[in-house]
Order: sequence, then C-alpha cells, then structure tokens
Amino acid sequence: MSTPRDLLITAMEVAPDRPVEQGDLSLALAGAELCDLINTEAVTVDGDRIVPGLVPAMDDRLLDAAASSLDREAPYESVEDWLWRRGRGLYATYLAALEAEGQVTRQRNRWLPLRTGRRALADSPDRRHAAERRSSGDPVLAALEAAVGIGTEPAEDLADLVGDAVLTVLVAVNDAVMELEAVRQRRKIEDAAFDNVWRAP
Repeated sequence: MSTPRDLLITAMEVAPDRPVEQGDLSLALAGAELCDLINTEAVTVDGDRIVPGLVPAMDDRLLDAAASSLDREAPYESVEDWLWRRGRGLYATYLAALEAEGQVTRQRNRWLPLRTGRRALADSPDRRHAAERRSSGDPVLAALEAAVGIGTEPAEDLADLVGDAVLTVLVAVNDAVMELEAVRQRRKIEDAAFDNVWRAP
C-alpha cells in the first residue's frame, strides 16, 4: 500500500458526508507520492528542489508514473511546482484506480437503478491497512490528513519523526492547500460582488 492510497481511503472513510475538496486532496496526494519516493530513495530534496535518484522497481503503477514524471535536469523542479503540476486531476486518477481494483464501489438506488449511486469503500485488506496506519498515528498520514482538514494538528515533534526532506514536502502541501483556499475565498467575494452589481436597481 502507498501513502496516497491510504490517504484517499482515509478521506473517504472519515468524511463520507463532508467530502474533502478535490483540489486539496489532489495536492495532498501529490505530496504523499513525493513522501513515498523519498522513502524509497527514488528522490532526495535539496533545499526545495527535488533531485531524482535511481528509480527502484515499485509495485504501484501510479507511483511508477510519478517517478517517471520527475524533472531530471538541473536546476530540477521545486516541491511547490511538483505539487501543482503533478496534483492536477490526481484525485480523479487515484479514485479511478481504486474503482478499477474494486476497492471503491457505487451504491445503487433501487428506485433509480440507472443513475450512479454514492461511492462506498469495499471491505478490503487495503481499507483495513489504511485504518491501521491511521490508528497507529503514522506521522506522515496524520500531517496530510490535517492539511486537508480531516485530522488534528500534526505532532509538535514532526521534524524528528519524519526527517527534513519529508518535512519540507509536508509543509509545502499545507501551504499549497492554504493558497488554494485563499483563491476560493477571493472568487467567492468576486462572484458575490458581481451578483450585487446585477441586482442593484
């Protein structure tokens, strides 16, 4: 199991009726991929730059795709740029993968059988693994959950628990999610102002 899969399953488990914003989750999934690539030594982080290494054989198609998409020429890509580039549409990509594997199903409504129902997690080893990782207080998963609003604040000694490279990624994820929320708020204000102009007598 990979951190992105654990994160998506956890998000669906914890907040089924209050779904996480897809944009936030996509950024966090890109960060989760990068954390896994760091842990497999496929990359290192120098300052805020992602420096590719030798890519080990991974048993996860999406992590392979992430590793293949790395910028392999100096000055290399920044963590922030990676999150925005790799994260674009990543939620839908991971959700489609889980659905194809039977990890996520659609609940059918007997009154409206032709309409697709609400997505539900299947009872699977992957779901149990994600639940165990969450209950164990895994610091990386906990920090990513907090970034997307489904967990508590990360541990105060997070730097000691995850190392500098992973910490750089987790901080960047949190900053990117906050930036995306600020963009949403600006758009709401602009839309409200536009509506008021049209409603004015």
